[in-house]
Amino acid sequence: MVSALAPRRDVIDCQTPLTTHIGLLRAVNLAGRNTVAMGDLRKLMADLGFQDAQTLLQSGNVVFRSETAPAARLERLLADAAAGQLRIETDFFVRTAKDWKAVIAHNPFPDEAARDPGHLLVMCMKEAPEPAAVAALQKSIKGREVVRAKGTHAYLVYPDGIGRSKLTSAIIERALGTRGTGRNWNTVLKLDALADQIGRGKREAGRG
Repeated sequence: MVSALAPRRDVIDCQTPLTTHIGLLRAVNLAGRNTVAMGDLRKLMADLGFQDAQTLLQSGNVVFRSETAPAARLERLLADAAAGQLRIETDFFVRTAKDWKAVIAHNPFPDEAARDPGHLLVMCMKEAPEPAAVAALQKSIKGREVVRAKGTHAYLVYPDGIGRSKLTSAIIERALGTRGTGRNWNTVLKLDALADQIGRGKREAGRG
């Protein structure tokens, strides 16, 4: 299977500008559901013609390079391919490396990010929620969790731990009226570093 987005491999460096993307899979490898090996995910990316795909952790994170294209188009392509080749039904959330840096820069909880990054969550969403929906979600929270949103990203602080919290992904999605997938701040920064590494490596190769 080769993507219509995929450039010819013999002209990538000299003719086709590529963009580094970060892709997140929703709800994979959880309690034996939607199980996918990261090696199989990398193979899927290669089969689609994407370049330099590297995965991070087992929660469904992949950094890759491709021709510039709307995120929604890439997300549909990846979801359809995963259903056909990997036999998993899941959503993909794609951001460019530049977009990802904006996610980091716009974090409204810098103190929490520095002090307790494992309990700060970023949720990537399909659509931007209405401000009233975000306010209603915050008002409904019984614990000490705090939620803020900017565009298609929500930032959530779980001071008492994520696993024990009643503020689950299902509740957040229902309240905000959109699907999403979350990563803690440590993973957010690791993905940013991996995207930089891939982009820097290719720039250096081009100068060689």
